Amino acid sequence: MFVDSHCHLDFPELAAELPRVLDAMAKARVTHALCISVDLARWPAVHALARDHAHLYATVGVHPDQDETPEPTVEDLIRLAASPKIVAIGETGLDYYRLSGDLEWQRTRFRIHIRAAVATGKPLVIHTRAAAEDTLRVMREEGAQQVGGVMHCFTETWDVAAAALDMGFHVSISGIVTFKNATTVKDVATRMPLDRLLIETDAPYLAPVPYRGKTNEPAYVAFVGAEVARLRQAPVNEIAAATSANFFRLFGIDPGEVVHAA
Repeated sequence: MFVDSHCHLDFPELAAELPRVLDAMAKARVTHALCISVDLARWPAVHALARDHAHLYATVGVHPDQDETPEPTVEDLIRLAASPKIVAIGETGLDYYRLSGDLEWQRTRFRIHIRAAVATGKPLVIHTRAAAEDTLRVMREEGAQQVGGVMHCFTETWDVAAAALDMGFHVSISGIVTFKNATTVKDVATRMPLDRLLIETDAPYLAPVPYRGKTNEPAYVAFVGAEVARLRQAPVNEIAAATSANFFRLFGIDPGEVVHAA
């Protein structure tokens, strides 16, 4: 039994094939998935996925590299986070890889998300790329440790992972861990405390080997789990059980509950 802790089923590559994608997910014994919001304009479609499917959940947030989108307010995020089956705030964070120049607006947006998370008591889904120092600094300054959350699709060093762990965060490993030269990710996957580890696809991106370069989907999270198990010299079932339990605990989801949201 696996769980995909981060995917984008509303994106066109997957939305157009949703029945097949969900069927493949079931056949791969991927029991639940978290559909991630990247901007407020698309949020209704993300929320609809969670409302319409008992085993899907959703977040609310605006991705750090969305530079031409209305800025969310704390009040916006709090209001939407109260909707059924919204279990986290994000995807939020900092990304200095794709954008350059004065990125203070990114840091301001990140602070707004953390404040909304603290106000609602919901965990954060954090993206950081080429911005680890500032990401950790803003997390500390805004009290992100009060709610915790997950550092998704983690590609930073063990030192960054350890700093996030010290603030009560989980770390999520994506299909990158299956790539031959992903030595840093493999190191983190090996050293992570098992009770803070999650796995994800980030579908439709970053398909794991043997599907690298193709459209990713939640069924493929099983390959991520298998590689993590190989690296840790652990049974695959142990990794599946632990990462699933961590997901349910972090996001406050009853694994046996069937939710039909209004």
